[in-house]
Amino acid sequence: MRVVVALGGNALARRGEPMTAEYLRANVRSTCQALAELARTTELVITHGNGPQVGLLALQNLAYQDVAAYPLDILGAETQGMIGYVVQQELANAVKGEREVAGIITTTVVSEDDPAFDRPTKLIGPQYSAHDAAEAAAEYRWTIAKDGSAFRRVVPSPDPISIVQAPLIRRLLDDGTLAVCVGGGGVPVRIDSRGRHVGVQAVVDKDLASAALAEQIEADVLIMLTDGDYVSENWGTPEQRDIVTASADAIGELSFAEGSMKPKVDAAIRVARAGGRALIGPLDRLDDLLARKVGTEILPSLEDGIVFREPQPAV
Repeated sequence: MRVVVALGGNALARRGEPMTAEYLRANVRSTCQALAELARTTELVITHGNGPQVGLLALQNLAYQDVAAYPLDILGAETQGMIGYVVQQELANAVKGEREVAGIITTTVVSEDDPAFDRPTKLIGPQYSAHDAAEAAAEYRWTIAKDGSAFRRVVPSPDPISIVQAPLIRRLLDDGTLAVCVGGGGVPVRIDSRGRHVGVQAVVDKDLASAALAEQIEADVLIMLTDGDYVSENWGTPEQRDIVTASADAIGELSFAEGSMKPKVDAAIRVARAGGRALIGPLDRLDDLLARKVGTEILPSLEDGIVFREPQPAV
């Protein structure tokens, strides 16, 4: 079975933790230990986010003013190397050398006409207070958006068209190698009039890019690991209903939050419409997610359209 696992931010950095190398490695180690059995028994691809890390690199970049700041595409490649190295090493340690693990710097083709360039939505970097966010916006000409009770920088997030290295990743899987790739959604590139790839100043959503990869390599399953137990209709309201199973068409009729669950649902729909299936659920209950005791599954079709979780009695 060919499986793509997309690691959410909680697999790399817990909310409120400092973004140190020690915390990164500790979080990745526990994540890879949880994935070890899956890695031993499937053709596994691991993808990961980079929002906090690419924002931190951008800030560190701005602190040294003797040279021009590196552009966002190069910073995205840096985070692929930084995070991918740790994931590659800890996954190899978790499977005790039974499988080879390859990290691939990945690029993602986007359209320069994508409307996302006119409407930045992708959260990157650390959180700020309202005052500090206003100062950063003025000093660096950033676009700022609310993130919970705080504020963060937002950048364009164009839709992924294709993953350039997908044929290479397929060959690695065919040879029995595990792959770590599509870090941070891959470095976004456009194709110019001469057919050359040119870096783009944006950050692609890693779940959507993972879906594009899953489609290209004909993966059986895309698993998006997050910190929520289910995808929910009317999340956070008295009318909240947790979704256990849904068809691509039925869940596509519902509305979800733009900056959080919507990209995951859109990614799941893309995979299901290509003939695969998608699971969305909690990293810390991976075994239960695979056993369908928790989490949401999106399928190409389902007679009932959507199956909601039965209401749980109040404790």
